[in-house]
Amino acid sequence: MTRSADISPLSVLLSHVDAVSDGSPSRDTVPTGFPSLDKMLGGGIRRGDLVVLGGDAGSGKSALALAMAVRASAIGEHAAYLSAEMTPERVLERIMAIEARTRIDDLRQGTLDDLARANAGAVALRLRDRLPIIERLATRGPSGLVRAIDELPEINLLVVDSLAALVPGQRETAEELASAVRELKALALDRDLAILTTSPLPDLTPRDDRRPTIDDFGALGSVKEQADVILALYREDMYQPARDIQGATELLVRKNRNGATGYVDLYFYAQWMRFEDMLDPDR
Repeated sequence: MTRSADISPLSVLLSHVDAVSDGSPSRDTVPTGFPSLDKMLGGGIRRGDLVVLGGDAGSGKSALALAMAVRASAIGEHAAYLSAEMTPERVLERIMAIEARTRIDDLRQGTLDDLARANAGAVALRLRDRLPIIERLATRGPSGLVRAIDELPEINLLVVDSLAALVPGQRETAEELASAVRELKALALDRDLAILTTSPLPDLTPRDDRRPTIDDFGALGSVKEQADVILALYREDMYQPARDIQGATELLVRKNRNGATGYVDLYFYAQWMRFEDMLDPDR
């Protein structure tokens, strides 16, 4: 029996192409909320793809990953943020600091001025029904992640902070990290999820150019092989604080399986843990 042409996979694909060309959002792509990055990635992170975001300690990996989850949720995407290092309450504090442009210490101590209090109230109202699902990843290892996902409602973006949480034991070996990366990629495909995970990198200070390279992600080359997109954070003010470059950040696209590589310019407001797109800043 010949399959009807109007339901063939190619016909479905062409219908999708036509819809996108008319300005409709792609059904299989989740925007990160950072326009310059989304443009480079063809609209955002595709379902079924694994994105690994790495950077030196203190560069803001978790803050950027959280911001992507929040921005995706704010436009109606179903996102979840799983943290092995923070409770949901601490994550909510970070969200409020990022979105209201206020310091976490002021939130905790109740020392907000009138403007900051008004901003916090506006953020709470705006995001009341548009927050990502926030859970603590209490059980280490890929099996713990699968159980956590099974308990969630349907999502299309999963942010895991961090890759180290998928190593079953307390010691991270290259072999265990490589296995975790492979299982995470398989999970993205099996569940049709866009998955973003943060990844620690080795100390970059001994070398002259501290921009992370694709080989810095280690894990026996598993990240290089399995990830569809590899992002690397580089903040020069971490290494040369005397220069007048406070906040300037490069988000390097070291691998993009379906498109171009390069970098986008971000700005980091350290006091709020907030990143903004330099070419399309938030109002």
